[in-house]
Amino acid sequence: MGFLEDFQASVETLPAMLHKNYSLMRELDKSLQGVQLENEQRCQQEIEDIKNGLESGGITYEPAKLKFSDEAIEEQKHCVRIADEKVALATQTYDLVDAHIQQLDQFMRKLEELRQEKEAAAAAAAAAADTAIAAASVDPACAGTSRFAAVDVAPKSGRTGERGRGGRKKAKVPTEPPPIDLELPVDPNEPTYCFCNQVSYGEMVACDNPECKIEWFHFGCVGLKEQPKGKWYCASCGAFQKKRKGK
Repeated sequence: MGFLEDFQASVETLPAMLHKNYSLMRELDKSLQGVQLENEQRCQQEIEDIKNGLESGGITYEPAKLKFSDEAIEEQKHCVRIADEKVALATQTYDLVDAHIQQLDQFMRKLEELRQEKEAAAAAAAAAADTAIAAASVDPACAGTSRFAAVDVAPKSGRTGERGRGGRKKAKVPTEPPPIDLELPVDPNEPTYCFCNQVSYGEMVACDNPECKIEWFHFGCVGLKEQPKGKWYCASCGAFQKKRKGK
């Protein structure tokens, strides 16, 4: 940010320049006060002399000739010059401060532009992240990326207590999953189920064959939309049961 460094460098010299101008104005003030006092005293004395001359008859009353001395007039002109110099210093000081204020305004505008650019970039990144999360939150097919779906990490073991009345196993009730960081890999030790060999998610049904090697199946993978009534066997175990009955 080169403009920030330039502004800081210029501001650092401002106090010294202002102090110099103010000191010069104070010196001019003192000088002006001294000249004004001398001029007032000189003019007062000359007025007294003129009055005395008129009263004594030593001076003829001629308005064109009754005036202050050249010294008094020169002192008055000197006072005007000092005052003009003070005005010039005050104007210079004002312009100096005004220039830094304008520079500060430019600096603030640049900072505002940078802030808006950062906010726009952050908003774009957030929108992209929301799009990615929305795409990942769609219930995937069993053969797809089901690792992003809500998972039920119930172990394969523990058949006891999971069977309903009539030997039928209860379907797993989906639970609200905790927030998942999509950047984190799935635990390699998490058990997998179903023909798709994916982790548990959504509603699942258990095969009623106690010797079933897979045991739990996703509704979508076995074509179920609701909990089956009575006993239910997977395709493999169902075929095996038919063979046994045929014998």
